[in-house]
Amino acid sequence: MPDPGSIALFTAAAVVLIVIPGPAVLCVVAQSVQGGRRAGLVSALGIATGGLVHIAAVTLGVSSIVLSSAEAFTAVRLAGAVYLVVLGLRTLLTRPAERRRPSTRRRPWQIYRQGVVVNVLNPKTALFFLAFLPQFVDPKAGHVPLQLALLGTIFVVLALLSDSSWALVTGTAADWLRCRTWFLAVQRYVSGCVFLALGALAAVSGSHRANAH
Repeated sequence: MPDPGSIALFTAAAVVLIVIPGPAVLCVVAQSVQGGRRAGLVSALGIATGGLVHIAAVTLGVSSIVLSSAEAFTAVRLAGAVYLVVLGLRTLLTRPAERRRPSTRRRPWQIYRQGVVVNVLNPKTALFFLAFLPQFVDPKAGHVPLQLALLGTIFVVLALLSDSSWALVTGTAADWLRCRTWFLAVQRYVSGCVFLALGALAAVSGSHRANAH
């Protein structure tokens, strides 16, 4: 097991990275504004589950296999890019009035599934875990897979606490925010454009790696 000092250093570094808003926060905020605190919390749980999938992949060495194969890496990268682009287009094409209707609100399972898929199909998440976690692993301490699993779980728990806080704060103000037409317009275009940008970045990220094989 890593020594307490390494765990403390990892926790501090993880907190710094987590507090910087990214795709996960954007997804949680969007669901919270649309469906309230419950929807935001469900989305946060889905994203956390996606993080656990990456931890399992890193621990078992699956991610290393994917990164060592140009074809496998390209498939994961493009699948994530397509999904993000679809989310962006759907966000841009859905009018605020439509999003306020209860009948168009997504079921908890759909929200949860979206959170899982967004995180699982994001190749940057896999690259992050592969680049970040090993820096805090001590091979001399033995059982490297267990160390990776422990550190990864700590990161996911911290991220879940952060995402849940965003969900509670944004979900509490959801009714007020939904009544502001300007906010709905800004949130719609910003969210849609960010998803499209993330999709474009995911499509080109690591392309040089694939071409090198």
